[in-house]
Amino acid sequence: MKIDVLTLFPEAFAPLKTSIIGRAVESGILEINLINIRDFSKDKHKKCDDYPFGGGAGMLMTVQPVFDAVKSVFKDGAKIIFPSPVGETLNVKKVETLSECDHLIFVCGHYEGIDERFFQLFDVEQISLGDYVLTGGELPTMVIIDSVARFVEGVISKESLENESFSNGLLEYPQFTRPQEFEGLKVPDVLISGNHQEVDKWRKEQSLIRTKKFRKDLLKKQ
Repeated sequence: MKIDVLTLFPEAFAPLKTSIIGRAVESGILEINLINIRDFSKDKHKKCDDYPFGGGAGMLMTVQPVFDAVKSVFKDGAKIIFPSPVGETLNVKKVETLSECDHLIFVCGHYEGIDERFFQLFDVEQISLGDYVLTGGELPTMVIIDSVARFVEGVISKESLENESFSNGLLEYPQFTRPQEFEGLKVPDVLISGNHQEVDKWRKEQSLIRTKKFRKDLLKKQ
């Protein structure tokens, strides 16, 4: 999968060079390119923002640098994504759908957003992480990339995807590792019994219990 990220702050994406995503990039499973929108500004000072017409608080990203930055990487079939509270809230179904794309282009807004003509010139899918506002699109872009990348073949094991939260509409069961006892708390006997059938039964029961306790709303969708 090819991922192009258009941003005013490429340095903000250092976390994508680490851990699982970093290894996926090193192995060639993912290609992540950071494009600095300022490089496309025609202003002699590389300015990419201005005051909004009609007045109001804050500054607005100008359309020209963003337009030219997108044109520089866009190919037929690419999907343009703009993280924004305006969009539909991200969920596992959307993540899986995006993971099937060969080319994603993320445009990171900043300040008060981008001149509306950007959305008139391109087919842009806006995606929200929730009903709140952040200072820029860099953090939500990293969240979306991380969640989508996990579904790209070869990034993590299929077994991990099948047994995690939301994969079957429920939260994942609680997990334990060594030591078997800590501060008087013991690992459930069933998990060290060697009886895989009973382990599976316990995990399904615990998954349902945890969902009822923390996310009853998920049960209504069953």
